[in-house]
Amino acid sequence: MQFECIADIRGSLTESPVWDDRRGMLFCCDILDRMVYEIDLEKGVSRQWHFEAEVASLGLCESGRLVIALAREVILFDPETGNREVLCAPGPEPETNRLNDGKVGPDGCFWVGSMDDRPQKEAVGRLYRIDAEGNHAVMAEGFKVSNGLAWSPDGCTLYHSDSRGPSIDRYDFDPGTGALGKRQRFADLDEATGRPDGGACDAEGCYWSAGVSAGMLNRFDRDGNIVERHAVPGPAPTMPCFCGPDLRMLAITSHRAVDPQLLDRFPQSGSVFAARSAVAGTPVFRMKGV
Repeated sequence: MQFECIADIRGSLTESPVWDDRRGMLFCCDILDRMVYEIDLEKGVSRQWHFEAEVASLGLCESGRLVIALAREVILFDPETGNREVLCAPGPEPETNRLNDGKVGPDGCFWVGSMDDRPQKEAVGRLYRIDAEGNHAVMAEGFKVSNGLAWSPDGCTLYHSDSRGPSIDRYDFDPGTGALGKRQRFADLDEATGRPDGGACDAEGCYWSAGVSAGMLNRFDRDGNIVERHAVPGPAPTMPCFCGPDLRMLAITSHRAVDPQLLDRFPQSGSVFAARSAVAGTPVFRMKGV
């Protein structure tokens, strides 16, 4: 895959790309710089917004608003008016935790995990399911860094990673109720292969994982075997996202918290890159009722 820079952001920790088919735009966030960006795939950044806390992840709502996980609360944000409304504060969470990777599931709810934000991490992170009324439930726990949320094309399998496991799990998923089945190990990884950061599923049922420690994008088949590995133009890719009218563009975010010598070689680290994909992605879900 031939990746090119489509948004030269150079953010500290750029994450959570989401394709909005209605606007024809890609949204993403920079966690540490507290930013949300709207990106035209051909022209680059079109709009941007600053927030009062770290912006961990985001998703789309049926109304056209965004559901956004800040460090310790989840809000609804209208890009057209700038209006912000607190939905809930999942938890209680330890003071040393913050929210992390989040996506809207096929059940129409926002799924978001938490992580230990200390250098020496403990398995105190959780995975939450949040509905339109702000009701939240702990669906799984025991993670150092909850990450990698993605659903299979039929919505019946949820993939989820612990970036510091480093491992990927999968669950049977009921797209109608959001109920999770038994947690099953999908893949165990290492630094060289790539610690699993954000993830995405394609139309063939394969799972794509950003190998943040290896500068690689890994594609897994349904049995957890790596069937493709693609180098990206930066040492620290953070999350893939299928986008474009046919969902055959694959965008990937990245971060800059790498060795300064690597920044000399990869000055656009922290930006957003994209390449044509031989396979289409699965459509994005929207949060119901908000």
